[in-house]
Amino acid sequence: MSQPLVSVVTPFHNTASFLAECIESVLAQNYREFEYILVDNCSTDDSGAIAEAYARRDSRIRMIRRTQLLSQVQNYNAALAEISEESQYCKVVQADDYIFPGCLAQMVKMFEQSESIGLVSAYDVKANVVRGSGFPYAESPVSGKQAARLYLEKAIFPFGSPTTVMYRSSLVRGQRPFYDESRLHEDTEKCMEILEHWDFGFVPQVLAFLRADNESISNAVRSFQPSSLDRYIIVSRYASVFLDSSRAKSIRQLAKRDYYQTLANAALRLRESQFWRYHEKGLKTLGEKIDRPYLVFVAASELLWMLVNPGDTIRRMVAKSKRERETAGGTV
Repeated sequence: MSQPLVSVVTPFHNTASFLAECIESVLAQNYREFEYILVDNCSTDDSGAIAEAYARRDSRIRMIRRTQLLSQVQNYNAALAEISEESQYCKVVQADDYIFPGCLAQMVKMFEQSESIGLVSAYDVKANVVRGSGFPYAESPVSGKQAARLYLEKAIFPFGSPTTVMYRSSLVRGQRPFYDESRLHEDTEKCMEILEHWDFGFVPQVLAFLRADNESISNAVRSFQPSSLDRYIIVSRYASVFLDSSRAKSIRQLAKRDYYQTLANAALRLRESQFWRYHEKGLKTLGEKIDRPYLVFVAASELLWMLVNPGDTIRRMVAKSKRERETAGGTV
């Protein structure tokens, strides 16, 4: 019996240092029934030549060159629009990441358990940290609503980044653009959208490696504490979708308090203007601005706590930093 076709997509721009390792990881898969779409977004380094060399050697690779430079998310959407009508599952592998040999096989195996599964994920490794812990993998697959509630109520984040997950191809073909380009963390929000209507599968294996020592956009903004903003946005937008009204209100209040603690600590440390512009941009996607009276209140409370409990303050900061490393993701 023939295996279902998987579309693997790698959009890239000036990633010559990492691209060969990424491509090699896809070609080394023990699952062989895939097409591989490489999309060069007007690279000015050797990335295009590297991709072309691989395309000449393997007929499963299709190389596409952009004639006009697109933003990163625009390029991802344009690349996803190229997948075959015959493919059943779709896997993004970002050009500065790579996947382990059993990645495609294990994810397809999970998908094949039920036609109701729209999204599959697994553990990944980023900066030597294994992420995705806490998910009840023995119960997988689960309803999408259950998976979403685990994130909203317990901050269990099994979605990683686009390299971590695999989508059902019909969902990719059914919405163009696939990622909402107006959102700040468009890949996380796409996962939540899928979970509203589809089941979720989780493979309890490390299947992807996410680089943390490169110059990607996501790494450039890491010091701005994007995970705290990401969670606040997701809770604000989706708590009422997956939780009853009383619980949703409670979760939103907790998320706001946690987020403004991050902003308060930033204010007390006199963070630079770029930090505040980043958060203003993110809040704008919710139609919000920074609640400055509330920020002043939280900052005063934080300052008092720090003065009274210096030891607990340090432990809390360390724990918060660890949580942010484990939940950091995104295409940007």
